[in-house]
Parts: sequence; structure tokens; C-alpha cells
Amino acid sequence: MMKQVIFHETGLPENVLKLEESAIPEPKAHELRIKVSARNINPSDIMFIQGMYGITPKLPSSAGFEAVGIVDKSDESGTVPEGSKVIFTAIGTWKEYVCVAANTVIPVPEQMPDEIACQAFINPMTAFGMLESSGLKKGDWVLVTAGASAYGKLVIQMAKSKGIKIACTVRREEQKELLTNLGADLVVNTEKEKLQKVIMEKTGEGVAVVFDAVGGMMGARALASLKSGGKLMAFGALSLENMPVNSGLMIFNNLKIEGFWLTTWIESLSNDERRKAFKIVLGHLMQQDVKVDIEATFPLDSFKEALEAYQKPGRNGKIILK
Repeated sequence: MMKQVIFHETGLPENVLKLEESAIPEPKAHELRIKVSARNINPSDIMFIQGMYGITPKLPSSAGFEAVGIVDKSDESGTVPEGSKVIFTAIGTWKEYVCVAANTVIPVPEQMPDEIACQAFINPMTAFGMLESSGLKKGDWVLVTAGASAYGKLVIQMAKSKGIKIACTVRREEQKELLTNLGADLVVNTEKEKLQKVIMEKTGEGVAVVFDAVGGMMGARALASLKSGGKLMAFGALSLENMPVNSGLMIFNNLKIEGFWLTTWIESLSNDERRKAFKIVLGHLMQQDVKVDIEATFPLDSFKEALEAYQKPGRNGKIILK
């Protein structure tokens, strides 16, 4: 038997998640069975539990999309040897064992700790993929909303290494120094400052691209911070509100809005391109030239305490379930 955190109905995680026991799953011929060693909590996990994500849960469902673990049972072809440590994504990783297709896992470099490996896929690959897709060149300005998020901190570091100028938004004054030290050229506290005004003053004409994780009014203000011919790439809706779009602004400033979803981008790559992308991202993390922050670690059966830590205002690092 194995432990798993599951929900039988959608709702707030603290109300609907339960720890239950179930049979250890048997992998299909093309699948591996992985004994999960660590998972991180992402905003997408919380939205999925609430039924507010792009993937609808098939109830009852476990939570979590991203994890690291040891291959406990290989596929029939022996593609990945038993005992190998791998990074993987699946629908429902908050359980002790998960079965996934053998051709979808990523081998973990030997020296990489579980706490880093379990967050090496979604946020780092999203940051890398958006920079690759953006058309941004050295010297261009990008505006990142929710700059102090795990994704925001990664994209600041990756953009900096390419010579791209980074502006980002925060809601706490103490986060300004943190992001400036990471390499941000401009940090705007939107609780105290008017975003468009500061952006126009500091950049002269506005930013070339916006990476927007928030939507709602923040997304609208970010859109208004673009220079003529600029582009907003929407990849999240942390505000849980749709962005009101100013049609006149779009028309006369020749602006574009496009969506970015990691799954779609990865599927658009060839096998060689995918391997190269993973190699670059894991290389960044291994060499520590791109760092990830860890706030606290909890065992799986302490998921309620982990969720409380996740929801703590001003949290600067990831919450890990081991």
C-alpha cells in the first residue's frame, strides 16, 4: 500500500485534500513506476485543486504536476534502468508511487539534490521557453509581472545572462533589493508606484515584451507599458481575473497578446531541440549561475502544514513535500 494526497471534489486545498492509502500502481508496458522522493508546490497545483486550471481533474485525483524520484520498476524495453533518479511531470504527484511513460522522464545529474531537481522542470523550462519564443534581443526591455515568484526570479537571471534589460513588479518594498541583487534593472512596487508612469520614465518608450503571470488589472497596466509594436505573453492568471483589454491601445500602438503554455511549447520541439533545452536548463541549475530558493521542506503526510507555509505572505522560496 502507498500514501497519497487526493481530493474527491474541487475546492480550496485546505478543505478538500485528504491523506489516504491505496494500492501501489502497476505500470503499463511503456511506463516506469517511480518512487517519488520530492515534489514542490506550484500555483498551478492550487488552481488545479480548485478546478480553475487548463486541465480538468478526473475525480478523485491527486494533486501536483512536478516531482523527482527513483525508478522502482522499468518499462518492458528497459529504457531507463531501475535505480535511476529522474525528473518527471504527471497529473497527481502528491503520492508515494507514480507511473509515467518512459520516454518523458529526464535523468537527474548526480550532484543535484532532490529539493532542486523537483523544481527543475516547470518554472525553469517556462522561463527558458518564453525567452526563446519572445524574440527579445540584447538591450531590449522585458517586463515581468510577479517578479518575486519562483518563475520571476529564474527569468530575471536567465534574461540577465542574455543582456536583456529586466523590469519587474512586486507588492512589497523588501522584495526590491532581493530582485535588484538577482539582476533586475528596474523593480516597481505597484502598491506604491504607478507602473506605466515609472516604465515610461525609465525606459523612454516602454518595454518590448511583457511576461504576464497575473492577468486582471495588473495585466492591463502591463499591456499599457509596452512600446509601439510590443507584445504581451500571458502564461498565468494569479489574480483569477481576466485582463480587460483596451482595444484602442492595441490598434494604435500595434500591440499583440499571445498565450504561452509550457506543454504546448515542449510538444512543438523536435526530440533534439527538447534534449538541448533540458541540457541548457539543467546546466544553469547545476552550475549555480541560476539559483532556486527553498523556504521549507515537509513530509507528504504533513501536507496541511506545507499548505499553510505556502500561503504565508512574503514567502520568498519554494515549499517542498518529501
